[in-house]
Amino acid sequence: MPRPPDHATGTESDTADDTLDVHFVGNATVLLSYGPLTLLTDPNFLHRGQYAYLGYGLLSRRLTEPAPDVHELPRLDGIVLSHLHGDHWDRRARRHLDHSVPILTTPHAARRLRVLHRFPRTAGMRTWTSLTLERGGAQVTVTALPGRHAGHPALRGLLPPVMGSMLEFGPTGGPPRLRLYVSGDTVLHDGLDEITRHFPAADLAVLHLGGTTLPGGFVVTMDGAQGAELARRLRPRLVLPVHYGDYTVMRSPLSVFLAEADRLGLGDRVVHCAHGRRARITATPGAAPRVS
Repeated sequence: MPRPPDHATGTESDTADDTLDVHFVGNATVLLSYGPLTLLTDPNFLHRGQYAYLGYGLLSRRLTEPAPDVHELPRLDGIVLSHLHGDHWDRRARRHLDHSVPILTTPHAARRLRVLHRFPRTAGMRTWTSLTLERGGAQVTVTALPGRHAGHPALRGLLPPVMGSMLEFGPTGGPPRLRLYVSGDTVLHDGLDEITRHFPAADLAVLHLGGTTLPGGFVVTMDGAQGAELARRLRPRLVLPVHYGDYTVMRSPLSVFLAEADRLGLGDRVVHCAHGRRARITATPGAAPRVS
């Protein structure tokens, strides 16, 4: 598979184990560690009370604190960015993240990150293309998946393109041992059903929820009911809800998702990992996550 320029390598260990450490930083920001590999998704490190810019004069105030802060992050081997919005890539990320870290994102976001924000190792990925990052005998292959930030056709030209992603972790050159699906800021649509025709069920699905609602009542991320329905369609082994309750534009609370997941018989798949907490996911079928 193709690799981004100067992909990460190292010698920390010969092989990775079959455990994925998932640290829920807040909003859609998740820190992922698999053996010597460390990835970050959708970096958002604004503090409580600060405003994220969502485009066209629209601002949203943050209601939670990130944990950890951007200055407390470990060395990163890559960043997976679903799209370029102020609550997924903010001014603190732009100023304080290492500009040499590879970023895997949409072609739309990649052009701006390389030229305007001066992150030269940014790769723009079209749907179903893959890139691989390696370090110390472990690798992760990231495949860009379908995503749609708005259901209403009139909004699609106003919102940035978004991608979901499948992250496949395993030993360098070997088969995947853990699969993690990240939905990105998508609404539920039939194009997401195509994911199951390309990949076996993921070990963990990280679902962006919140029912983000713009002026005029337009919903541009999954609410609780849509998130539960997507989990029913994709049938991941475990589900981690994120992207809820962090900003004033989020109108669908976590409780709605939990109730709907229970109604669909998926309640035992939900990983109850609150902001700032960690969950350890193993490749063993039926193994419960450890939350700390």
